[in-house]
Amino acid sequence: MPAPHYTAANRPSILIVDDYDDAREVLTTLLGALGFDVLTAANGPDGLATALGGAPSLVVLDLSLPGMSGVEVARAIREQPRERPMPLVALTGYSDPEHLAQAREAGFDVVLTKPCTPSILIDEIRRLLAD
Repeated sequence: MPAPHYTAANRPSILIVDDYDDAREVLTTLLGALGFDVLTAANGPDGLATALGGAPSLVVLDLSLPGMSGVEVARAIREQPRERPMPLVALTGYSDPEHLAQAREAGFDVVLTKPCTPSILIDEIRRLLAD
């Protein structure tokens, strides 16, 4: 899929919520190079506050976060009235059916397990932003 051309006026913002510093850094570099504005948070409460206050175009959440799990953050985001639902991507090390089912029930649009190839994540982000 070719990269869309973003201008300052239409550049989507992506919030990455992950307690692992290296994961946030790699995703920030990757998504920034593709033209996205990138916001980050290292725990659930900060991720929720940024999602609600900054209104990113899309949120990528780890499920295992300090202070508040990714599932709890997703549920809290989904409870907020919005004209258009905020796309949510779970990017998690969990691969057991129970955790994956909880993520889907919480309202994630996509659930990806780590390690995830960057092209799969990028394709899902672009697909969700195009909807």
